[in-house]
Amino acid sequence: MSDKGVQDSRLQVVLCWHMHQPYYKGPEDSDYLLPWVYLHGIKDYADMAAHLEHTPEAKAVVNFAPVLLEQIDDYANQVEAWIDRGTLIRDPLLAALAGPGLPVDIESRKTLISACLRANEHRLIGRFKHFSELAVLAKHALENEAMIPYFNDQYLIDLLVWYHLAWVGECLRMNDMRVRSLQAKGHGFDRDDRRRMMEMIWEVLSTLTHRYKTLADNGQVELSVTPYAHPIIPLLTDMDAAKEALPSISMPDLEQYPGGESRARWHMRKGIEVFEKHFGFCPKGCWPSEGGVSEATLKMLEEEGFVWAATGQQVLSNSLMAGGGDSQLPDNWVHSPYCVQEGHLNMFFRDDGLSDLIGFTYGEWHSDDAVGDLINHLVNIADACQDNPDAVVSIIMDGENAWEYYPYNGSYFLSAMYERLSQHPRLRLTTFSEVLESQQQSPPRLSKLVAGSWVYGTFTTWVGDKDKNRAWDLLGEAKKVYDKVLASKEFTSEQIQELEKQLAICEGSDWFWWFGDYNPGDTVSDFEQLFRSQLSHLFALLGEPKPDYLSTVFAVGSGSPSQGGVMKKND
Repeated sequence: MSDKGVQDSRLQVVLCWHMHQPYYKGPEDSDYLLPWVYLHGIKDYADMAAHLEHTPEAKAVVNFAPVLLEQIDDYANQVEAWIDRGTLIRDPLLAALAGPGLPVDIESRKTLISACLRANEHRLIGRFKHFSELAVLAKHALENEAMIPYFNDQYLIDLLVWYHLAWVGECLRMNDMRVRSLQAKGHGFDRDDRRRMMEMIWEVLSTLTHRYKTLADNGQVELSVTPYAHPIIPLLTDMDAAKEALPSISMPDLEQYPGGESRARWHMRKGIEVFEKHFGFCPKGCWPSEGGVSEATLKMLEEEGFVWAATGQQVLSNSLMAGGGDSQLPDNWVHSPYCVQEGHLNMFFRDDGLSDLIGFTYGEWHSDDAVGDLINHLVNIADACQDNPDAVVSIIMDGENAWEYYPYNGSYFLSAMYERLSQHPRLRLTTFSEVLESQQQSPPRLSKLVAGSWVYGTFTTWVGDKDKNRAWDLLGEAKKVYDKVLASKEFTSEQIQELEKQLAICEGSDWFWWFGDYNPGDTVSDFEQLFRSQLSHLFALLGEPKPDYLSTVFAVGSGSPSQGGVMKKND
């Protein structure tokens, strides 16, 4: 048998990593409310590139949200301006690290101390003796504010440096002498130490997209995109899409989002534009925001030039059951690309079981055992799919959030997984586009697609809760004013572009993800405040008075979801 024949007989496995952060920056030139873009940049986005660079035989799909790409650029430019000219960085935490000064008032110092505790207690804080000792003092200070004046600048500097050292990716930690020397020094960090840390952060952020482009140019990675500001496209185009999978869902007063189809196409086209600016070519594939799909969404994606899209397993289950009545699902139904009705867009569906094992279970296992278990599952699937040469297992998950719950940022697991999967005689790491290029038969067709997302196959993470519904009503009212003003006032092309982007930010999915009393109170507060701020700024750009209701808090959380709510498990 030829090498090609051996390769073609292997089970196709696609690892698809979705890189996404919400738009954390306040209106105009205000500060970033939260630091997760640059922190995940130096930890997860850098590490995920490095693991692929270190295993040239491995392949993966990496999906970028355009607003993440733009924020990475913004941080890189701001840090470069600080290094070159001392320009103030518009992120309070990063500005404090850069120095040279530190906040002097008690409330600001309390906020800074609290920010330096926002990390995994076991994996990021407890791992480092010096950081752990500083964190104990920080917790005492937050419990008794009278202690804060006794914490001098040196304490805060050490806490800041260690917080950022903890967030450094493992591949960088092992290979960057600046990081290793700072860890060895341990305490008493000075201005030069802080500058070295800033220079390292700049080098990582300023080279991230180039590294992924190089991986794509080498054929090792397929890069794909999400609509610009990560909106839930099916709900923009038709609010009733939420009822397809859950007819009893409680809906907002807003019956339909005004001009939703036009806005959906704007997000798609703007997403492609930003992607092409960063990587130099048009993407073939799209991970619709949160895997949110509907028949209308797929038609638009195909019309905008996409060849494939992906979503969750439960969407396929709902669709197969709807198309086939009460009949049983076919064997290995999720391990195949599908087309919908007469469309030509190929759909891939997330294997929830395997994806959730990586996201929620394997972090507590020894890496060799975890990878061995994953391989056993894949070999069993290969055995069951021997008669289907086009079978594909789609493992789709966040590219950043899981690794905080693994030892050493998942480094041992990821290294072992890429190496063993790329060398396994029964398995072939590949990409979605390569799967389509090697297809030997026409994909099965769905007679109906039931609208839904990767989370439970429904849209309940973004609509249905009273706070989520209130947010939709606020957004809908703002869009009605937007449409009315644009029809009656004259704006320059630059002003219209600014208005379109500001509206897009307000349409992002993450606001709705975090609203709901089952989420952590501090996180809900952060996003609720920023959502009202972004809507208020939209009114300001339109030259309209801010409605009084945008000064009133409407969402308060009090829950404690698994892994802080940044990921969801499909039970």
